[in-house]
Amino acid sequence: MALRLVQVNFKARDDSALGRFWAEALGWGTSSEGPGVTNLEPVGFDWPDPTAVCIDLVTVPDPGTVRNRVHLDLATTSAAHQAELVDRLKDLGATPADVGQRDVPWTVLADPEGNVFCVLEPREVYRDTGPIAAVVVDCAEPRAMAGFWGEAMDWTVHETTDDHATMRSAEGVGPYLELIRAPAERSWWNRVHLDLLPFPVEDKEAEVARLRTMGATDLDLGQGDVPWTVLADPEGNEFCVLGRG
Repeated sequence: MALRLVQVNFKARDDSALGRFWAEALGWGTSSEGPGVTNLEPVGFDWPDPTAVCIDLVTVPDPGTVRNRVHLDLATTSAAHQAELVDRLKDLGATPADVGQRDVPWTVLADPEGNVFCVLEPREVYRDTGPIAAVVVDCAEPRAMAGFWGEAMDWTVHETTDDHATMRSAEGVGPYLELIRAPAERSWWNRVHLDLLPFPVEDKEAEVARLRTMGATDLDLGQGDVPWTVLADPEGNEFCVLGRG
């Protein structure tokens, strides 16, 4: 039994419009599994595949005024590429964002609905990740969270310190999952969260039970009767275990 990180889920006021922004930003294709849902993945992608972590955007009525504890870091290959990408993203509707970053080599932006993300300066470690360099999760205790997520998934933990931890798929492809110390208190649910897929998918209930023994807790966000299970990690960050292949 195992779990893999397969997608990042964005709650949106307009899934279609926000989906168009991120599809253009990443150079990905779009599809829809139903009303109010936009799915993004690389063109020609055979889901699920560890070479990419896909994006689902789901329309909800919430105005989205809270600070997310999950964001994306985008990869670049040169200083010129970074500058070109930032300019292109601004043309698509992104705006500069100040999260207290001060003088840093990366650029912090917000998408058209206010979700913050970063355009990184070129880094060798991200040269083969694809357009998304990392999915970043803020947490109070990166070591403890790395222990939870490292045991929860089949991904390999590469580095762990008091301030950050990194992991990547066991195949060594696709983006990294990075846990960054940010002790600000959470006050509400995230508009961006992780979705995990059991393989085989028939092991979903057993995997959910295993996560509960590791410290995950059940979470009711009004999801009703759905094929996925909503849980919170030991720091209260929401995530879903999917029930579809």
